[in-house]
Amino acid sequence: MATDSGAASTISWIHDGEERSARWRSINGSPAPKNVVLVDDSLTADDAYRLAAQGKAMLWHGDYHNARQLLSAMARRTPAGKKRDGEDVVDAFYRYRQARSQRARILGLLLVPLEPGPGVALRRAPDISQAWLGAAGEVHGPEVTPLQDVLGAIGAYEWRRNGLFVDVLDAKIHPHYGTFAPIRSEYLELVAQAPLPSTDLAFDIGTGTGVLAAILAKRGVQKVIATDSEPRAIACAQENIASLGLAGQIEPALTDMFPDGRAPIVVCNPPWLPGTPHTLLDNAVYDPKSRMLKAFLAGLPGHLEPGGEGWLIISDLAEHLGLRSREELLDWIEAAGLVVLHKRDTPARHPRSMDRSDPFFDARSREVTSLWTLGLKS
Repeated sequence: MATDSGAASTISWIHDGEERSARWRSINGSPAPKNVVLVDDSLTADDAYRLAAQGKAMLWHGDYHNARQLLSAMARRTPAGKKRDGEDVVDAFYRYRQARSQRARILGLLLVPLEPGPGVALRRAPDISQAWLGAAGEVHGPEVTPLQDVLGAIGAYEWRRNGLFVDVLDAKIHPHYGTFAPIRSEYLELVAQAPLPSTDLAFDIGTGTGVLAAILAKRGVQKVIATDSEPRAIACAQENIASLGLAGQIEPALTDMFPDGRAPIVVCNPPWLPGTPHTLLDNAVYDPKSRMLKAFLAGLPGHLEPGGEGWLIISDLAEHLGLRSREELLDWIEAAGLVVLHKRDTPARHPRSMDRSDPFFDARSREVTSLWTLGLKS
């Protein structure tokens, strides 16, 4: 069972006839499961999937590597939400998102115990201390978390440790947990190639890893204010900016959307798809009701210098999926008192745009990423 204890939730289970409890920890904010059963290496994948489908969480009390294998077996039993022949693309994508959400819920019910260190309190568990500290912080006592969260923290730590080489910077960017890695080079190249209206000042709205701010600084912009509403993103941007030797040019700022004042260049790369995010990383892909996109357009006139340019970097995948029309975007631009000065396009080059087995290959293969140069109405 789960109980609320102030800011933290506690879950309980029965072990050898006695009730045990631990603090609930979910990096992605999943609610504490109400029904928890203790399981071990004897549990089959079919039984695990059946329990999860019934809403029962399973606290693993066995070998760590066996738990990972069980999670993979459960994933293979989870419906993928493939597009049906002749199905409307909007309906298909909605169903796909539902299936992904259900899959995450099912897999999130296989739990593992944590202990101070931090570490996973299971046989043959790897050293997760640095990965977990980077993703979730200290563990001060017995805790329980989804195995998926542990694996996500480990994967993110590898991204952060190894870094991602960015061609236009000729350097590596090191994304932190929950901060989107700039794996698609086409939108970076658009920012690297667009003519600069000024080199005095720029705002980078929703900076994430700080990669766009770094590109602008490398191009000679003397000062870039890079904003984000997520503290982990600001910490990530600060680390990358320092490693690139750009701390003197870029100022990260923890704020929602715009900093005070106006600038001749205001850049924003909002999430490209309208939708509800289910994980921290989803926040970089899905924008509920296009909230950030609309906020950028509506706020841009109040933060753009006369004669300045707002750079909106966005893909048209939402249009091909039927989630947002081009007319809607143009209407929002006009309603904000803005005009389109220029638009630079580049076709998608990411692997999924060339994967014919992808259920939305038709939409992805036609995707175009654009840098919309916006100005104030005269």
